[in-house]
Amino acid sequence: MVQRSSTHIVKSASLMEIGLGPLYSEEAVAAGVSTERADLIFASLPYRIMHEFQIPLYEQMAERDREFYARLDKAGFRHDWGDDGSGLFMKYLRRGSGYYIDVGAADLVADGRVKLVQGQVDHLTETSVVLADGTELAADLVVYATGYGSMNGWVADLVDQETADRVGKVWGLGSDTTKDPGPWEGEQRNMWKPTRQPHLWFHGGNLHQSRHYSLYLALQLKARYEGLPTPVYRLAEVHHPS
Repeated sequence: MVQRSSTHIVKSASLMEIGLGPLYSEEAVAAGVSTERADLIFASLPYRIMHEFQIPLYEQMAERDREFYARLDKAGFRHDWGDDGSGLFMKYLRRGSGYYIDVGAADLVADGRVKLVQGQVDHLTETSVVLADGTELAADLVVYATGYGSMNGWVADLVDQETADRVGKVWGLGSDTTKDPGPWEGEQRNMWKPTRQPHLWFHGGNLHQSRHYSLYLALQLKARYEGLPTPVYRLAEVHHPS
């Protein structure tokens, strides 16, 4: 595996138990926390202070799985906990990249069963991958694990660049952290609300967001269809075209 940049890894079991267990688990259901209530509780926490609640959770995960992270470090894997130690969910909200929920594959790297190389891919030959420093790695098959494309980029591809630039950057909070430039927005850019391109709306996210925010997006569309006044706070300012 060629690692191009630092990545945050968290074990699925630790994430579920420490990070999400109070809301999404059989124990939560037994305590009267339905899926709908859990979604509402999660959505009620302001983004401005969310990292303060996340940091101690990821400190617990780091302690719980310290042996695993020591093996990753020994294998040469570049690992991080986000710009402020707030872990996976804030990385997800801020930039939508740079993390992986481990269900076993990371152990293959930590144990040395998957060999690790650091660098940037320069080009391919018929039989190898060549890195920017000239290192040549023999390969029968190349898998590009590059993550998600931006929704703004999809607008440029499916509609045109002019429309994409009119809407501006989609996703992120304006936290002024890596890949999430300011200014502060306070909510996900251009998500689940009107954009500067009339009749163009964006919906996405994880299961929690898809369940919770799809309702409010649908209500806005229904209200407009019925001719009901639906004022919004403001349209997102375009500080970044993509």
